[in-house]
Amino acid sequence: MSGLLALLDDVAGIAKVAAASVDDIAGQAAKAGSKAAGAVIDDAAVTPKYVQGFEPARELPIIWKIARGSIFNKLVFLLPAGLALSAFAPWLIPPLLMLGGAYLCFEGAEKIAHVILPHDDHSGGPDGSHDIEDPMRLEEKKVEGAIKTDFILSAEIMTIALAAIPTSSFWMEAATLATVAVMITVAVYGSVALIVKMDDIGLWLSQAGRLAATRGFGRGIVKAMPYLMKTLSIVGTAAMLWVGGSIIVHGLAQMGWHAPEDMIHSIAVAVAGGLPENLRGAGEWIVTAACDGVLGLALGLALIPIGTRFIAPIWRATLGSEKKTA
Repeated sequence: MSGLLALLDDVAGIAKVAAASVDDIAGQAAKAGSKAAGAVIDDAAVTPKYVQGFEPARELPIIWKIARGSIFNKLVFLLPAGLALSAFAPWLIPPLLMLGGAYLCFEGAEKIAHVILPHDDHSGGPDGSHDIEDPMRLEEKKVEGAIKTDFILSAEIMTIALAAIPTSSFWMEAATLATVAVMITVAVYGSVALIVKMDDIGLWLSQAGRLAATRGFGRGIVKAMPYLMKTLSIVGTAAMLWVGGSIIVHGLAQMGWHAPEDMIHSIAVAVAGGLPENLRGAGEWIVTAACDGVLGLALGLALIPIGTRFIAPIWRATLGSEKKTA
């Protein structure tokens, strides 16, 4: 009997340790996720534009495909890579992140150039989607493009989260990062799904609502959604430039060149200094983001000819992509 009691006592002790570990993982994941909030917002703003132009019935399946690719990238590629780089080659993280930041700048600048500069509506965009007439093929290309962009943002999110995790055992860091990956993916794509289906919800309220106020609210949602989607598309493009520029600036600072970061910080502090004290923090953040975005746009515009004339053809040739049909 004493042996059984001792065993039960050991089991209870192990259960307490396990519960404490779960609490630690959840707490660290929440803290690390909050540090990456900016990138999470960018991810949520960028994604809705990938379902624009499709039938309503295809919106949720497309979001599910992107979310599935996102969680796969985070858990299968980014989590092990982040832990390995952090342990064995931390010096590689800044240049790899800067490469991803340059891609975001290119994507954002290309979209702005496509809107502003004269172009043929049937000419290919950055992903060649304008040339695709088959809806299913177009959907595949859009999903591929979304997952590529999400990969860059997810890499930033996971890197920020890893940096925010206190030094602990390998398995604790791995479990915390996995928790961050799942939490953020659910939060981002749950929000995106709600955003893109708001017009359907509004239509249902306008038709099935019992009160006149409810039906009016539903009609208001339907009328507002095109403007909201257009706003999100603009915010998503701006987010690409802002995040991309920010990654480049911070990466340069980590590699020893602090001049761009110091200059942007000085400008932000000078501008915020002329604001009321309670607005200085927000003003400094806005000016910093704007400077990062301008830098991202300039870099992206410089990368457009390189990306479209050299990298894209090499990429297509390497992957053996299909030739464009007439």
